[in-house]
Amino acid sequence: MTLSDKPKFFKRGESSDFRGSLEYYNALSISSFKRFYIVNNPTKGTVRAWHGHKIEAKLIKVLEGEFIISLVKIDDWSKPSKDNEILEYKIDNNSDIIYVPPGFANGAMNTISNSKIMYFSTLELEDSAKDDYRYESKYWDPWSKFSPEIYE
Repeated sequence: MTLSDKPKFFKRGESSDFRGSLEYYNALSISSFKRFYIVNNPTKGTVRAWHGHKIEAKLIKVLEGEFIISLVKIDDWSKPSKDNEILEYKIDNNSDIIYVPPGFANGAMNTISNSKIMYFSTLELEDSAKDDYRYESKYWDPWSKFSPEIYE
């Protein structure tokens, strides 16, 4: 997989027969990714935002429920413009995997209770911590129109 400087989706494939179904992403190589973690939001409308990286890239896959994923390309890491374009995607467990390139801040909000989302990262945890930029969850606010319950 050639990593891109723009967000992109990797298409989901599916096969099924009498035994059940198989979901796959054959066009996606995960060789660049070092770790993954899973976040479970039991309360509908939980916002987890904003988290950015200059170097680290991510893959995002919804395992259960539905999320609004928002991305912002960072122009100034110490004080990004509040006018930066917000890319917004509604994804669920039947959606493709989204790739978030380095240089972006990301945030997520579940629109259904008990939603679960998985992130793959290109950096080990120690290296990721050195490339960690956090912004207040309402710094950019694509969330309010969805009536969020919790901001983190």
